Amino acid sequence: MYWDEIAAYRPQSGQEAADQRMMLSYIRLFPDTILTRSNEIAHFSCSGFVVNAGASRVLMAHHNIYRVWAWTGGHADGEEDFLSVALREAREETGVAHIRPLSRAIASLDILPVWGHVKRGKFVPSHLHLNVSYLLVADDADPLTVREGENTRVGWLPAEELLTYTNEWEMDGVYTKLLERARALLAAGGEAENRD
Repeated sequence: MYWDEIAAYRPQSGQEAADQRMMLSYIRLFPDTILTRSNEIAHFSCSGFVVNAGASRVLMAHHNIYRVWAWTGGHADGEEDFLSVALREAREETGVAHIRPLSRAIASLDILPVWGHVKRGKFVPSHLHLNVSYLLVADDADPLTVREGENTRVGWLPAEELLTYTNEWEMDGVYTKLLERARALLAAGGEAENRD
């Protein structure tokens, strides 16, 4: 169950320890709605930080709402298998068929603010994404496909210059730590699991 996964995660910073504590508190406060967007205060989202086999490039999509290059991901929408959500969203948003976990373990916990915006003609008030991230690896030779309505471009960005593309200062720390963790896992001989 997702609660157990989050509770078992070993925070690697003060930020992650605080966000883990808050996530577990939100689950206790909103047990019936925390997995769905019906909770307009906070709800779970799942992201995939996708690298190529050498972690020299990162797969990103240029999202419509905020008009920035960003990682892939989406709302849990009632699904308790967060890794499955992250994989599905990565495949749907990029068109890349061969995406798999670099590790099945949670890579990061981050509470991310989402500012009010209009989506499909409806105003969505500001709220929090209780975001669970996974490290994914993909074949950078696979064709890329834009997902209309979600993004305008999809591309493999050079890892060393990633932050010059993403242009979201509040995400710099998240992307930096995930890239470091992906590289450390690959250097330690970590292998992608669940090969398709």
